[in-house]
Amino acid sequence: MRWQNLFDDLESQLETELGAEEVDLIAEEERLRLGRLSLRDRIRALHDADPASPLGVTLRGGERVALAIAALGRDWLAGELDAGILRSAIVPFAAVTTLDPVGSQLAASLRADATPEPPTALSARLGLAFVLRDLCRRRTAVEVHVGAERWHGTIDRVGRDHLDLAEHAPGEPRRTTAVARIRIVAFAGLDLVRF
Repeated sequence: MRWQNLFDDLESQLETELGAEEVDLIAEEERLRLGRLSLRDRIRALHDADPASPLGVTLRGGERVALAIAALGRDWLAGELDAGILRSAIVPFAAVTTLDPVGSQLAASLRADATPEPPTALSARLGLAFVLRDLCRRRTAVEVHVGAERWHGTIDRVGRDHLDLAEHAPGEPRRTTAVARIRIVAFAGLDLVRF
């Protein structure tokens, strides 16, 4: 009888240790999965879970915007702002300092899959310069945010890592006589482009 109790006790201890080992293994796999997530992955998961919900985004200049995400590129996100005349915006990922999820947004962002989007997802391959070139081609009036500075105008040219902004008064078309100055803006300093 004593031997049976001893074996039952050893079997119970082994089952407990195996169960704890399995729990540890699952926790380690989850830590590894989370370690592979990028900011873009988490934003994509938020957008996929609830595209209409605005996400609080704080930019490196300290500005905080609520953005209902409409598109994600390789190094930028775009969407609709909650206020202002120019309601659409493009934000480079490099300008994002914090995301401020509310409610179920945090849990949704953690459900992100670290696998890349299918190669057919065109927006995932488009860089910031491509999107800004489209605004340039359309001669769209924009407001460019760099830190605390705000400049209104039209994008004249887009290089690999910068854009030329023809500054003019809001509401005026881009005419040579209306242009106050041409400003070259490096993408590295760019926080937000409203249009």
